[in-house]
Amino acid sequence: MSQLGNASKNNGNGVTGKETDISNSNSGLFAAVSIEALLTNLNLDAPKASFANKADLICLSHLRWDFVYQRPQHLLSRCAKERRVFIIEEPIFSSDSSARLDISSRESGVCVVVPHLKEGLSEDAIETALKEMLAHLFAQAQIREYIFWYYTPMALGFTRHLNPLAIVYDCMDELSAFKGANPILKVREDELFRRADIVFTGGQTLYEAKRDRHPNIYAFPSSIDRTHFAKARNITQEPADQIDIPHPRLGFFGVIDERMDIELLDGIAQACPDWHLVILGPVVKIDPAVLPQYANIHYLGGKSYQELPTYIAGWDVAMLPFARNESTRFISPTKTPEYLAAGKPVVSTSIRDVVRPYGENGLVEIADTVADFVDAIRRVIARNPQESGWLDRVDTFLSQTSWDSTWGRMMQLIEETISTANVTENSSINTAVKQSQNTAVEQRR
Repeated sequence: MSQLGNASKNNGNGVTGKETDISNSNSGLFAAVSIEALLTNLNLDAPKASFANKADLICLSHLRWDFVYQRPQHLLSRCAKERRVFIIEEPIFSSDSSARLDISSRESGVCVVVPHLKEGLSEDAIETALKEMLAHLFAQAQIREYIFWYYTPMALGFTRHLNPLAIVYDCMDELSAFKGANPILKVREDELFRRADIVFTGGQTLYEAKRDRHPNIYAFPSSIDRTHFAKARNITQEPADQIDIPHPRLGFFGVIDERMDIELLDGIAQACPDWHLVILGPVVKIDPAVLPQYANIHYLGGKSYQELPTYIAGWDVAMLPFARNESTRFISPTKTPEYLAAGKPVVSTSIRDVVRPYGENGLVEIADTVADFVDAIRRVIARNPQESGWLDRVDTFLSQTSWDSTWGRMMQLIEETISTANVTENSSINTAVKQSQNTAVEQRR
């Protein structure tokens, strides 16, 4: 494996890297400039020797690494401590005539690879271009033994011809149910289930829906970085854009899309004009104009993962106001244990992976109608978390899991899968050799 040296530039956000065109193209989509120098100039924060005999991990993702910090970032940042990790994002299309790769490293050690392609290309041309990109990246980064880690089945179009040590499908959502999903996504997922050596699911409900589709499948629901979110229990200094918002404050952070129950937000705001709803996160796939606009709803935009505890610290109640639709049927919100680790009471709609286990264990209040949601908020505001024993029960429950332990168990299962496959392959080879030898003996008789 190649050692990746000093950083070429730094944007101040833990990102180092540069842009390059791709060389020796057969399709004519890429200009002839080598990426070897680019890769040499990247620093993946670990010397080559520390990754000796460790297969690289190649993640194929539909999510932008720098968009929202969630499951992939938690898991693969931990993976990058033990092996090289390359995040291959979906391409960005533009009218620029020169196709290129943006390759940059992060403080966590992951290397993020973003293809840029000319808009208007056919699906076949796109997949051909991405195959070439991957081939050049593998050659010049000296990626020889590797594991494929899929978040999107669509990536099979430019990776199915390759031969990784193992194929992992970390199925974190029912992507085909999301707004704007590609019509062939279900077909590609069927293929990925056939090809995968091991499958993980992002929640129990998703596991129950998928478990009959693969013999080696495991549920790994959302885990928690307790230390990070527990900071909210002791923070007293308010962020500038939240400090003047009156109490009581009902907070939410996350992507604001078709999964949000807009009518519920509207109803709460109207029913309780003295309560203030603080909404953090980017608006995607829906028109911002459909969001309710009242003096007591405050849309503060997206915040970094590092900033979240400082905002949550100033909330009185944390909310999970998810709609109940096909897009939310299988979700396992990471923010559920994060809210709890921050010490905040939580009120959620009846998302299955929130009801079980959090609602059933009395850690989260469950309500679906405006009236019930408001009543639940009133109850938790009036409750003393120390006297009720609620916070002790929260801490006991959360002590049973962490992203470190989740990643460790996942990697153990992957290594066992690879080991089993090697034993099976060697056994098959030995059987074939013996059969050949027996045939030769019979022929000599």
